Amino acid sequence: MSEVISVSEMFGKDVFNDAVMRDRLPKSVYKKLKKTIEDGAELDPSIADVVAHAMKDWAIEHGATHFTHWFQPLTGVTAEKHDSFISAPVDGKVIMEFSGKELIKGEPDASSFPSGGLRATFEARGYTVWDCTSPAFLKEDAIGVTLCIPTSFCSYKGEALDKKTPLLRSMQAVNEQALRILRLFGNTTAKRVNPSVGPEQEYFLVDRQKYLQRKDLIYTGRTLFGAMPPKGQEMDDHYFGIIRERVGAYMNDVNKELWKLGVPAKTQHNEVAPAQHELAPIYEGVNQAVDHNQIIMETLKKVAGRHGMACLLHEKPFAGVNGSGKHNNWSLTADDGTNLMNPGDTPHENIQFLLVLACIIKAVDRHADLLRESASDVGNDHRLGANEAPPAIISIFLGEQLEDVIDQLCDTGEATHSKKGGTLRTGVNILPDLDKDATDRNRTSPFAFTGNKFEFRMVGSSDSVASANTVLNTIVAEAFKEAADILEKADDFDLAVHDMIKELLAAHRRVIFNGNGYSDEWVQEAEKRGLPNIRSMVDAIPALVTDKAVKLFEEFGVFTRAELESRAEVEYESYAKSINIEAKTMVDMAGKQIIPAVIRYTAQLAGSISAVRNACPEADVSTQTELLLESSDLLTETKTALAALEDVNNRCAAMESGRDQAVACHSEVVPAMEALRAPVDRLEMLVDKELWPMPSYGDLIFEV
Repeated sequence: MSEVISVSEMFGKDVFNDAVMRDRLPKSVYKKLKKTIEDGAELDPSIADVVAHAMKDWAIEHGATHFTHWFQPLTGVTAEKHDSFISAPVDGKVIMEFSGKELIKGEPDASSFPSGGLRATFEARGYTVWDCTSPAFLKEDAIGVTLCIPTSFCSYKGEALDKKTPLLRSMQAVNEQALRILRLFGNTTAKRVNPSVGPEQEYFLVDRQKYLQRKDLIYTGRTLFGAMPPKGQEMDDHYFGIIRERVGAYMNDVNKELWKLGVPAKTQHNEVAPAQHELAPIYEGVNQAVDHNQIIMETLKKVAGRHGMACLLHEKPFAGVNGSGKHNNWSLTADDGTNLMNPGDTPHENIQFLLVLACIIKAVDRHADLLRESASDVGNDHRLGANEAPPAIISIFLGEQLEDVIDQLCDTGEATHSKKGGTLRTGVNILPDLDKDATDRNRTSPFAFTGNKFEFRMVGSSDSVASANTVLNTIVAEAFKEAADILEKADDFDLAVHDMIKELLAAHRRVIFNGNGYSDEWVQEAEKRGLPNIRSMVDAIPALVTDKAVKLFEEFGVFTRAELESRAEVEYESYAKSINIEAKTMVDMAGKQIIPAVIRYTAQLAGSISAVRNACPEADVSTQTELLLESSDLLTETKTALAALEDVNNRCAAMESGRDQAVACHSEVVPAMEALRAPVDRLEMLVDKELWPMPSYGDLIFEV
């Protein structure tokens, strides 16, 4: 039997974490570094060489030969350039070196990453800057062991070219303003307020050999054609069902990889759709949680290959069954242990909580368009508003207890009581009675309060959670600042805060909705309330560059106008390119695989009709004839739709990149893609399975 290693022994063993730093760094250096990490103090450059030397020795002891500045450009995935530790050879020998300068700053080529016009193609210089608040870690793969150093990525002029830099800026903003709120209530022990996040990750697993037979999965991450199998998810038997042995072995491997990297992977289960699963970590500081989520996505894909599977992170890899999201559980916690979102047992008496809640409600209502935009990507257009996902309308679920408190405040001016949860009795003597929560949960809400945090459920499964949390931090910082500006000057604080809570709740009550977010009635009701219903990524992008957004982000130093405009351009370009790739993939599959397969099928039918008639003129060939006619009609419809798609996609691809091209792709190319898919999916149900050129939905989602 192989040696069993406990989780506690395994956890963080490949991370240059606090325990390693305390052990390997001189005490004075360790203290200075910790002050930067915990208090946000400026990094002392004088300690960089000492930290770099210790980090290098530790990494080499664990087999590392290279280091890389690991960063998150606007591609949405991570990037890395590997350098070995070797110095220039002397007398045929090399010394392994790593300097403080190499630790703090790197210089990857910035010209080939998306910049939205911030950088010209010939302007190649870009800088990666060490983020010491997220620990370095070791990554082992086919090329060896590499020391990965989390960094920010900026241009020669200092503009943010990545996801991390604005996130760190937003953390500074919400920390400063949240501390002002705490000080109003006499909390002088807290020195820092940190946003924390636990992003749940959904994904699909399919057999790798079948995956490799689908060009659409390879090129786009989703199936562009596919008829539904006789059974989908309607029996709900996959959800929380027994995990298949092959998938269980994969999950076990994933957990071990993540635990070694210090990722607190905790929960795993089957999701609603066949072949769909979920992994959820424990809450962490938002910066580290964002980094860890990138590691989770990379690990899910890497480990799948070892088990003969492919991991699909696309938001909607299969039509007709649930897509995948990433529930972003967000809260604010001070370093003294205070959770600003903890209502306590009597929330109607918890004035600090009610003020925080009122500010968050105001922030979400005022900046619903920005929140919606932060969860926009091409794949999410297929998911938002579907059966398992929140609608595209931003609303807040608070539950019966808090809604009742708000009703009291708004209707009578005073909140005198809070609803209690009571006792849950099952009616079975041997089962214990349980304390029941004061409110149910609402899975249809895009922004739901779940006890001591808010769950933002719109983020797509393939997307970074950095953008959503950057927006959340900043809009709440603005609401806190506006509240603190008034309350700090108030002569009677108790009266002022009481009046402010009532005013904020009354002004922004419209965004609170506890009902069924999937219903048509809610769409109509939301329109009456004046809530925006932003249905697509293309419609959402303009929210980045409104005067309101520019003022918000510039006030808190999170984005400049130029940085916002660049991100809008990157997103328009990304949308157009993604749709173009999908359309070209459909053209390729339909022209080279599907149409030839249907022609072979119709030829076989025609041959069968002729053979039967020659052998027995009296025989009934009406079924074969009917199939031939139907297949031929659908073949003609397919060829016509293929030509139309090719034409419109070529026209859109020839347009200058930007908003107009993205809008054209959304309004013209996407409908043309749907028009091609319709006859092909009907043909799949007619054509002999042996002739159909790719695995079906049933093959993919039920044979893992």
